[in-house]
Amino acid sequence: MLWKIVLLIVGIFCLVYYAMLCAALRKWNSTFSRFWLGAGGLCVLGVKVLQYDRIPVVLKILMLFLAIAFLATESVIVAGMFRNHQKKCRYLVVLGAQVSGRKITDSLRRRLDEALKYLEKYPDTRVVVSGGRGKGEEIPEAEAMAGYLTSHGIEKSRIFLEKRSRTTQENLRYSLAFIEDATKPVGIVSNHFHLYRACQYAKKLGYEQPCPIAAGCNPLLVVNYMVRECMAVWKMWLLNCIS
Repeated sequence: MLWKIVLLIVGIFCLVYYAMLCAALRKWNSTFSRFWLGAGGLCVLGVKVLQYDRIPVVLKILMLFLAIAFLATESVIVAGMFRNHQKKCRYLVVLGAQVSGRKITDSLRRRLDEALKYLEKYPDTRVVVSGGRGKGEEIPEAEAMAGYLTSHGIEKSRIFLEKRSRTTQENLRYSLAFIEDATKPVGIVSNHFHLYRACQYAKKLGYEQPCPIAAGCNPLLVVNYMVRECMAVWKMWLLNCIS
């Protein structure tokens, strides 16, 4: 049956992609990469044990709803990836990402390089580097980020360090303490897939004109990040509905 062929192809893709992620990240147990291992295993197992004509109608409808919801959410995320505004901002907020010990990781380096371009273009702009110390990090992310910027010629007087945050929402909330006027445009620097959610949080926290400034990411990891971000957006929407 066609559905079994599709399910098998999806399962094989997930398992192969998991292997590629392990090779690229040099570890087998990266938090979200295990999603692909689980999804691949379930798809392959489903080919063996499921009979489509025996699947309850309610479950079929639920599967269709999830597929539509996933595609709709991804379209929103993609639209946010290309809203790269280049207004002149008095402040930038560079959102933190994992640091390996003291070493800047690829995703974070891309954010910082994008911030460097902007800071070189607008020498009056100041920057808030935002990120606390997480698991496997010897120093707060903000310290590593500030060190990277100063090593590339940005004066220390232009850099503010926000070292408490652990989440995107906290990045933006705690960074407000360093921004004189959040009613004016503030640049939000992150990887492109993250910008929709980051700007939604910023608006809710009182940034009246958040200006997304998009950095790229490792091409191999785009699919992984996009699926993970979809789930994070669902969580954000759900919490917004509850609160």
